[in-house]
Amino acid sequence: MNELDIQISVEEGDWPSEEALHALAERVLGAAATYLREVASQPFPKMPAEVSLVFTDDASIREINAEWREQDKPTNVLSFPAFPLEPGGMPGPMLGDIVIARETVAREAADLEKSFEDHLTHLMVHGFLHLFGYDHMNHSDAEIMEGLETRILAKLGLSDPYAGQDPI
Repeated sequence: MNELDIQISVEEGDWPSEEALHALAERVLGAAATYLREVASQPFPKMPAEVSLVFTDDASIREINAEWREQDKPTNVLSFPAFPLEPGGMPGPMLGDIVIARETVAREAADLEKSFEDHLTHLMVHGFLHLFGYDHMNHSDAEIMEGLETRILAKLGLSDPYAGQDPI
């Protein structure tokens, strides 16, 4: 079952081709959607829900972060749900937007000694979960969200990105 209609936009930065990013997004977000549906009992609309991935650079994401979160600094990923959603709630036809910054992803991947693609995969999953109402603002919510991330990433063959850390 195809739960998603994935839209890709490369706005700024030295990203792989849109075709390569779309293939990665289909694999990653497809696995996340399947996990949420089959294991977390997440409902999905009958028609594929649209999710938009915007690939940009640090300068652009800094502007977005300042405008929407009042944090005048670049960040790795921002998620903008189309509609407020509680975990387990029925999403509408549009899930929302995930915006990812190239330089921050590359810098963090190097710091974590991970490949760029592995770190990008993690951030796609992280941003996707935010569209479904998951958050990490308090310890118990962070445990739930990070547990989902870890299990989805394991399905994709990646190790626990939070191993040895307390939830954020």
